[in-house]
Amino acid sequence: MKSLLKYKGIHPGIVLERELEKRSLKKRPFALSIGESAQAINNITKGKRKIPVPLALKIEKELELEEGSIIILQSYYDIKLEKEKIKDTPKLSILRKSLFWDTNINTIDWNRQHKAVIRRIFERGNDEERNETIRFYGKRKVETALKTKTTLPMKLHKKS
Repeated sequence: MKSLLKYKGIHPGIVLERELEKRSLKKRPFALSIGESAQAINNITKGKRKIPVPLALKIEKELELEEGSIIILQSYYDIKLEKEKIKDTPKLSILRKSLFWDTNINTIDWNRQHKAVIRRIFERGNDEERNETIRFYGKRKVETALKTKTTLPMKLHKKS
């Protein structure tokens, strides 16, 4: 189980595919051995489908994995997806859009691009905007970002 936790946040189908490769098992014969369609196993290993509990139990039994390990991986992956849906942003009513004239303020990845955002607000923002930045990121993160010299201000766009 501990060895599987290194895959926390990765789709369990990818882990399944690695496990099958490691054991030199082909997907189609494996699918048939557990009473599933090859298409279902293929979709799971491509990350296109979740692994339901009954199927996870079959996979674990066939591969002699610890019971519940696949479901735990599926849960961690589901948690990761839910966290990605939650968009944590500073109060945009406080930040002037003109600070981000070169990008759409609604598409900024506030966490990944925090250094560029912090530097821009502290270079061009007013006291209220600076205070909102400190509230959102925390004093330590702001101080660290302001000490960093490698920030590229034009890299505010979220990569697609």
